[in-house]
Amino acid sequence: MKQGGSLAAGVATLFGSGASNQVGAALGALAFPTIGTAGVVAVRQFVAAAVLLPVARPDVRRFTWGQWWPTLALGLVFATMNLTLYTAIDRIGLALAVTLEFLGPLAVALGGSRTRRDLCCALAAGAGVYVLVLPGPSSDLLGVALALTAACCWAASIVLNGLVGARLPGLQAPAVGTSVSALLYVPVAVFLVLHGRPNGSALLYAVAAGVLSSAVPYAADVVMLRRVPKRLFGVLMSVHPVLAALAGLLVLHQTPAPNVWLGTAVIVTVNAVAVGTRGR
Repeated sequence: MKQGGSLAAGVATLFGSGASNQVGAALGALAFPTIGTAGVVAVRQFVAAAVLLPVARPDVRRFTWGQWWPTLALGLVFATMNLTLYTAIDRIGLALAVTLEFLGPLAVALGGSRTRRDLCCALAAGAGVYVLVLPGPSSDLLGVALALTAACCWAASIVLNGLVGARLPGLQAPAVGTSVSALLYVPVAVFLVLHGRPNGSALLYAVAAGVLSSAVPYAADVVMLRRVPKRLFGVLMSVHPVLAALAGLLVLHQTPAPNVWLGTAVIVTVNAVAVGTRGR
C-alpha cells in the first residue's frame, strides 16, 4: 500500500509539473507583445538561475574541463531551445509548437533502434507531423522550423544531461547551465531596461513563466524520479502536448484545429508505444 501510494503521489506530481510547465508557457506568451519572446526568455532564465543556484550550490572552482564543456553546451542548448520554442509559440500557437518540440525526446527514444516496431513508430510519427502541420501556401513554415529546432535542442539536452549527470551530482549541471543561459540574455535585459519597454504586468507574466516552467518542473523531477519508474515516467511525459493544447485554449484562447488534435494524438500515442515497450 505504501509503495502504491508513493507511485500515485509521483504520478500526481508528474501531471502537476506538466500542467505547471504549460501554463507557465501560456502566461509567458501574454508578455510577448510588450517585451518580445527574447525578453520573456531572459526573465525566465534569470528566475530559474536564481532558484537553482542556491539549491544546487555548485562549486565551479573545482570543475574540470570534462565537467565544464558539457555544462557550457547545456547552457547554450537551453538558451537556443527556449528562444526558438517561444518564438514558435508566438507564430504558430502553443499546442502546435509544443507538440512539434516533443519530437525531440521521441527521436531520442527511437534513436539507434533497428527493430520493426520502432521503424513503424518512426513512420507513424512522420504521418502525425504531416497531419499536424498540413503543409500548404498558408503554413507558417518558419514557425514550424523554429519548433523543430527546439525539438533538436530538447534531444541534445537529454543527451547532455545524461552525460553530465554522470560527472556532476544533483542539480549542479542544470543550475550552472541555466546560469550560463541567463548570462547570454543579459544584453537583452539591458536593451529592454534602456528602452523602457518592461511594465509590471509583462514582467509578472515573464516571472510566472520562469517559476512555473523552470523552477517547479526541476523540483518536481527530483520527486518524480524517486517514485515513478523511468519507463512509466517516459510514457506519462506524453501528456505534455495535450496539456499544452488545454493551456493554450484556457489561457490564450487558442482553439486547435481538428488536424492539430489528430496529429497530437498520433504523436502522443507513438511516444507512449516507443517508450513503454522499450527494452521488452
